[in-house]
Order: sequence, then C-alpha cells, then structure tokens
Amino acid sequence: MPFPLFQKKWLQLLFILTETKQPIRFLLISFCFFPLNCCNNKTCVLTIRYFLRKIFYGFTVIWGIVTLVFLLFNVLPDDPARLTLGQRSDLASVENVRKELNLDKPVGMRYLLYLNDLSPVSLHKNIKDNTAKYKPYLSFHIGKNKELLLKNPYLGRSYQSKRLVWDVLSDALPGTIILAFAAIVFATIFGIALGVLAALKKDTWLDTSAILASVAGISAPSFFAGLLIAYIFGYVLSDITGLSMVGSLWEYDTFGGRYLSVKNLILPALTLGIRPLAIITQLTRSSLLDVLSQDYIRTAYAKGLKKYQVIWRHALPNALNPVVTAISGWLAELLAGSFFVEFIFSWKGIGKLTVDSLDKFDFPIVMGAILITATIFVLVNMLTDLLYTKIDPRIKLR
Repeated sequence: MPFPLFQKKWLQLLFILTETKQPIRFLLISFCFFPLNCCNNKTCVLTIRYFLRKIFYGFTVIWGIVTLVFLLFNVLPDDPARLTLGQRSDLASVENVRKELNLDKPVGMRYLLYLNDLSPVSLHKNIKDNTAKYKPYLSFHIGKNKELLLKNPYLGRSYQSKRLVWDVLSDALPGTIILAFAAIVFATIFGIALGVLAALKKDTWLDTSAILASVAGISAPSFFAGLLIAYIFGYVLSDITGLSMVGSLWEYDTFGGRYLSVKNLILPALTLGIRPLAIITQLTRSSLLDVLSQDYIRTAYAKGLKKYQVIWRHALPNALNPVVTAISGWLAELLAGSFFVEFIFSWKGIGKLTVDSLDKFDFPIVMGAILITATIFVLVNMLTDLLYTKIDPRIKLR
C-alpha cells in the first residue's frame, strides 16, 4: 500500500511549511491534515482521486478558454495602445504603451506573459518595478533577481478608467451573484411547488396549465421576457407595483447617502428565474410521478399513512435528486449568463459592465469578464458533480 510513503511526503511538506515565515502557512497546514486523517480507507482514496480528476478537467477547460480569449483579442484590427491613449496621442506615447502592454514582443512571448499574469502563482524578475501590478502579493525569493509570487490574477487595466480590471470586476461581481441567487431561490421554491401540484393533479386543468406555462417559460428568450416584464410591471403598472424599470441594489439619496433598495431586485430576479422555474417544474412533476408509482409508496399507503405524509416524507425527498442537479447547473448558468437581464434593467453586475465595455471597446474588461464568468461556471459545475455523489448513493466514484 502507498499510504506510508504518501503520509511521509505530507509530513515533509508540513515541516517545511512550519518553518516558513508566511501567514499563509496556517491555511496550507490545515489543508495538509485532510489527507493524513482520511486516506486510510478506500472510499476516501476514491473521493480524492475523483476530486483531482475533476480539478484536472476544470483546469483544462479554463486553459482552453484563456487561450481562445487571448487569440481572439490579439487578432483585432484596433491598436490597444491607441485605444488606451486616444486616437490623437503622439507616437512616442503610443510606443511606450505598446512596450508596457508587451505589444512589441512576438505573439508566442505575449501568450506566455499573459499566462504568467493570470496565474495566481507566477515567476518574475525585478518585481520592484511591477509592485503596482501585483499588489497585494506574497513573495518568495528562489534565486538571484527571481521571485515566486502568490497574487491575484493580473487582468490588465481598463482603457477608459485606467483602473485595474480585477478591481473593476470585483465591484461588479457581488451584484451578479446576488441576482443569480435571488433568481434561483425564486425558481426553486415556486418550481417545486408547481411541480408537486401538477403531479398530484395529473390530467386536470392545473396539470395542463403548469405544463403549458413551463413550455412557454423555456421557449421565451431572456431579452424578450425582460423587455415584456419591464414594460408591464415597471412602466404600465408601476403605480400599482411600486417597481421601476431600472435600478440597482444600492440607491443614493439627495444628500449622497447610500441605502438598500431590495425592490429593484424583484423584476430582474423574476426575469432571470423564469427559465429555471420552468425546468424545475417539469423535472419535479415527472420525477414525482415516477416515484409515486414505486412499490414502497403503495406499501406506505397500505400501512395507513396519510397522503401528505407519503408525499412529503417518502415521495418528494426521493424525487428531488434530478432537481438538485438542475438547480446547481442553472445556478452556474445564471452566474455566467445574466448579461441581457442586467443590461435591460441597468443592474450593476458583470453582465452590464461587459456590454458597456464592448460599446466602448474596453477590451481588457471584456476579456476579464469572460474569464471570471467561465471560471465560476466551471467551479460551480465541479461542486455540483461532487454534491451529486453525496446526494445519490447510486452514483459511484471511479
């Protein structure tokens, strides 16, 4: 068995970390204890192997997206130096910016430097000249004039505001996350409720109405549903609903004070949640109907259990496995695909920021937004796969 050698390597790493005078060692030490305590059984070994394989797949997908984004934005006809300084800038300033952006180097070298900037662990020379790019960071001297950095990914600077792209996206990301979670909570609650109602009232007008509504919800494009909902509830019926067509989670009063405005979240979350609501409704209905036809449900009725006890204690928990998978998958899609909804409702998030940046040819923002949303999508899907192995014991780790 390879466990003694495996543990020896981890103990050696643990010793090195305890001798390292860096604050991050505490996080790494706590991570090291996990394999030491759990690698003595086959299930844990399979879990670790499965997890590492998912990490490899996710890393491969992200690397492919990074490569495509780099190639796409490096064949554009516009000169990034001109976009940064403006069309009336002098030649000397343009050359300085081209050197700063590594545009004077071959494409292959630019690609390697781009990967080095994006990586949270990167190798650099003369880091004192680049402290503005890589703050905050932890550095480790590994040789003469060479340092290994632990840093935030460097995504460049905005052509318009000259701010770091990472800072700009960090300001917009919370709005997208809040909107996506609000939409998935709305879709989950009402989708499961409608699915259960349709299954219990099978072949009635309630069942037919739920099916037709879910088909319409799946078929309606997000931008069309957003425009329709914004016009009806945010304009025509605004006096009744008290809702506005546009708005953000935080509003400002006449004195410059900031206050929370949850009502501005209602219409965007409703629009974004329509399609997952329709999917969850259909999945809950079909899965519950399948479970209700099983023998153990008939046995539960034969034992004298009431209908609501059979439904809520026995049928519904077993019918929610595919629903949980759909919820997790849709959460990833909502985080990565709320562009049109955010733009329609002027919601401050990555989607609206990306559309505005495309309009202004601010390509570093667009590139960073694509990479961030793709990374979130991959990570959430990885966590979904791991979660599903815990929810459904029939799924085997290989």
